[in-house]
Amino acid sequence: MQSQVISVQTQVIAIIAEQAVLDMADVTPGQSLQSLGIDSLGLVETIFAIEEAFDISVPFNANEPSKSGFDLSSVASIVAAVENLIAQKAT
Repeated sequence: MQSQVISVQTQVIAIIAEQAVLDMADVTPGQSLQSLGIDSLGLVETIFAIEEAFDISVPFNANEPSKSGFDLSSVASIVAAVENLIAQKAT
C-alpha cells in the first residue's frame, strides 16, 4: 500500500483557494493574495489554516517580510516561507 504525499505547494494552494472561494486550478504561484481577492481578514484566516495544517508558527509580523522572513507577496513566496518554517522545525 502506497501512501500519497501531498506537496507543500499543493496544500498551500488548497488553503488559499478555499479562503478565496476559488478552484485550486485558478490559483497559480505567481499570484498575490490581493489579486485573488483575499482581504486582511482572509489573510489572517489563511495564516491560521497554514499554521494548523503544517503545525508551524508563522511569525506575528509576517506582513513585514524583511523582519519576519515570511514573505506574503505571492503564492510562491508563501509556499517557500512555509517550506522554510517546516525545515527549521525539523532541525
